[in-house]
Amino acid sequence: MANEKSNKCLFDLTEHEILSQIYATHVYDKEKLDVLSLFTMAKNTLNRATSAVDKALSMGTSAPTDEKILDASFSPPLCTLKLISYEMQCCKSNTQCEENDPMIHIQNKALSILKMLSGYSWDAKAVLTLASFALDYGESCVLAQSQSEDDLAKSVRTLKKAPVLLNATQLQKHKQDFVDLNKVIKETLEVIQCIFDLVKQSNYETNDVPELETVLMGHIEGDKKQELNIFDDKLKAIKTKLNKQIEVYKGHKEKTEAYSKLVKVIQTSTEITVLLKELINPRSNIPPLTDGSTNKPVDIDVLMEKNVLLLISDLNISDEDIALLKIIYNELRKEERHKIVWIPFLEKRTDSQENEYKSLQSKIVECQIPWYIHNSTMAHCKLSEESCRFIREQWHYKDKPSIVVLNSQAQVKCQNAIHMIKAYGFRAYPFTSAVEENLLREEGWIVFTTNHITQMACGIKEKKHILLFGGDEKGIQKFDKKAKTLVTVSTDKLIKEKDISIQLVPIGKDNFEHFWSGVESLFISQAQRRTRIDNEGSILRKEIQKLLSFKNESTTWAVLSTGPSVVMVNGINTVKVSIEKKETSQGQDCCHMEIPFIPGITPEPMTCSQCKAIMETNIKFNCCHKALKDAAANKRP
Repeated sequence: MANEKSNKCLFDLTEHEILSQIYATHVYDKEKLDVLSLFTMAKNTLNRATSAVDKALSMGTSAPTDEKILDASFSPPLCTLKLISYEMQCCKSNTQCEENDPMIHIQNKALSILKMLSGYSWDAKAVLTLASFALDYGESCVLAQSQSEDDLAKSVRTLKKAPVLLNATQLQKHKQDFVDLNKVIKETLEVIQCIFDLVKQSNYETNDVPELETVLMGHIEGDKKQELNIFDDKLKAIKTKLNKQIEVYKGHKEKTEAYSKLVKVIQTSTEITVLLKELINPRSNIPPLTDGSTNKPVDIDVLMEKNVLLLISDLNISDEDIALLKIIYNELRKEERHKIVWIPFLEKRTDSQENEYKSLQSKIVECQIPWYIHNSTMAHCKLSEESCRFIREQWHYKDKPSIVVLNSQAQVKCQNAIHMIKAYGFRAYPFTSAVEENLLREEGWIVFTTNHITQMACGIKEKKHILLFGGDEKGIQKFDKKAKTLVTVSTDKLIKEKDISIQLVPIGKDNFEHFWSGVESLFISQAQRRTRIDNEGSILRKEIQKLLSFKNESTTWAVLSTGPSVVMVNGINTVKVSIEKKETSQGQDCCHMEIPFIPGITPEPMTCSQCKAIMETNIKFNCCHKALKDAAANKRP
């Protein structure tokens, strides 16, 4: 198969076949070379040589060339260059196939040179070959320009086949060849320069080295016709491809720099107005905010020396959330130290969003909540890419309403207070992480995650025994029947003697999303404060961890509590045993825990809640086809 490929012309091979042959010659990058210095030397030489040829062809003066200063300490690898030169200039064909098709001869020469340079990096291979060609071509041009009466120069010119450059008749006969050769040389220099530019932007390793190597095999041999225009076209295509890639990396670099600048400004800001302006309106003169109660634009200075509740969401803010914010605002306005700012988080705009946006604005105006909105129109409210990235990576926004609490000195006091506010209302004021910690200590995390369930609130208040349970639909129904029998007509002696009354609360479809959202939010807030080492905090984290391990499992799980105090979290069989105060053996099913991904934060090792071993870490990617659902929604009349 290899022989079959070597007998095919370069231009009959697919790109995959070319690359397969090229990669087979590469060992690893063991040879060291100052590639940039050698390229500078070769580029200077070839620029002078092509300029001299252009002058001879036009019978005019050569244009001045821009030259880079060479490092004086650089010593070119002359022996390697001579070996490459010999390989390029040796014209003897090794096979009948090569004699019949010069292109196959050139192709095999290229492969031979690549094998010789197998220990060099890809860019070094290209530059070494280019430099070897520059050495020969430059020498020929120097000899061609030497005075004709110099006998030594005449002899060397004859050996180097340089006389063709002096003979006007021969020069005109081969004029197009020289024009094409100069084009190829100039394009090659530009392509290699593109490669170096690309390396600056990334760790890009070009796959186009085979074409570069082959192009440099085009050597003028006396009166022999050379078809160089095909190489010129190929190089132009490569250059276009590389330039596009350079633009991509330049764009990526610009985005990275913009993001780094945003992070620095936000992390070092000491004024809330500076932080918000950089986040929502860094490059616009349009007033960044709109007063939600009047729908009139206002300047960001209205937030000077204010504490800000930064509501971040898409256009799906529920009436419940709006009503909750109204209650909170009515309490906050007594002090006039807090303001609410809504940032619509819209990474992509759709046709239906304009109407949704206007409808939501109307609701806000009707509720008479004087919060501030960024901005009054869809055209101006879209955040920059770096701001969207910051909100997702630094504040862990997950496409659900989130409230970031900022003080007047631009310090983040809580990355997401929405669950705290829903669970504790204004008792959580001023909505900081420290307040959340105190409330969790005093009232327990079960209040935090089940505030939306009315029967839970009553049971917690009356300090009843509560069995909160969930799982798949069949598991819930099956356990519900057994549990009702257990707590109503149980013949269990201990339960009867203790007069234990247990309230059953299933987590079904209606409250699944809300419940697990609260659990995940609590887990994230605990993960961000992983430095806690007190026993109480450790117990809370283990309980949340264990509960999360049941989220996407078919196993029916349960939380047993007395009022707000959690007794245990486990699989349903273990909880049932706990109720009956009997021991039983536990199953050996694997314990899984799926936690939300937090960009920039590596999860600490987790201990299994059942066997106490360190849990294995895996990565899971999930897609619920939100983009397809949005597209389908936009098509509806």
